[in-house]
Amino acid sequence: MARAVVVTGASTGIGEACVKVLAAAGFHVFGAVRKPADGERLAAQFGADFTPLLFDVTDQAAVEAAVRDHQGVLALGGGAVLNEATRTLLRDQPTVWLKVSAAQGAHRVGLDVPRPVLLGNVRGRLSALLTERGPLYEEVAAFSVDTDGRSPEAVVEDIADWLVTRGT
Repeated sequence: MARAVVVTGASTGIGEACVKVLAAAGFHVFGAVRKPADGERLAAQFGADFTPLLFDVTDQAAVEAAVRDHQGVLALGGGAVLNEATRTLLRDQPTVWLKVSAAQGAHRVGLDVPRPVLLGNVRGRLSALLTERGPLYEEVAAFSVDTDGRSPEAVVEDIADWLVTRGT
């Protein structure tokens, strides 16, 4: 049986790069997407190596199901670590923290992207979120990767190397 990995945010950016690299490395990727069309697109692209999971990482029941039902890595964003129950679940999992600075995060999301959590001063909000959430990610992460100034592929290579090294 192929090793399994759960990747959230699988439809774009580093999440999508994770799907590509990890599927090529022999993992079966369960990719969390919010939109059915994204799941269909990725399933068509990666075939039997990819299973779409339709859920929002802030939905506690969905996170619990992903941790319970799928062996592998669960990399979360979207504030999921704010929930104590989620952190409790993740402490025993090989969880990866993708670190980003406020400046790089603002560059990636843009300054006029309509994200409710970033309304107002995007850089200031990102800085505050990183200050608030950083210790929580650190609490649950078994591995962290600094993503600033790096391509998604380079970040994913670090994750894949770590997974292979630890025997996941």
